[in-house]
Formats: sequence, C-alpha cells, structure tokens
Amino acid sequence: MSDMAVISLDRLSAGEIGAIQYLDGGRGLISRLAALGFTPGAKVTIVQNFGRGPVIVEVRHARIALGRGEAQKVMVKRK
Repeated sequence: MSDMAVISLDRLSAGEIGAIQYLDGGRGLISRLAALGFTPGAKVTIVQNFGRGPVIVEVRHARIALGRGEAQKVMVKRK
C-alpha cells in the first residue's frame, strides 16, 4: 500500500500524523466533527489507539476521544 493512500483514522498508530481528506458520514456526524476541528487539511496526531475502544487524537491543539466508529469515518493521508 502506498503511503499516500487515503485510510481511515482508526488505522493509524500512536504518534502517527495524518492530514484529513474528507469525512464519510451522515450530516449530523459530519457537522459535529467539523465543529470539533475535523476539517479537510487539518493535521491529526494519534495520541492513543489500542485497536479497540476509543481513539484519542489531537487536532487543532485539542485532545479529543472518538469512538472507533467515528474514527472510521475520518479519512486521512499519512504525513
């Protein structure tokens, strides 16, 4: 797989950085994530991802815990 492939946020490991490409969900989820700072081009750093349970990320200088299902809807490219 190419490093430039678009993947879901939950596939990154702790310490990895991604650039948000798009959000893949319903209007409610997309507007909530956008309000939290998950917008195209924003850099996201994975703080914690154990492969189950919540994914803790840092986006726009804020730490946010996303459910695994939510993290699967945030599409990123590795940086």
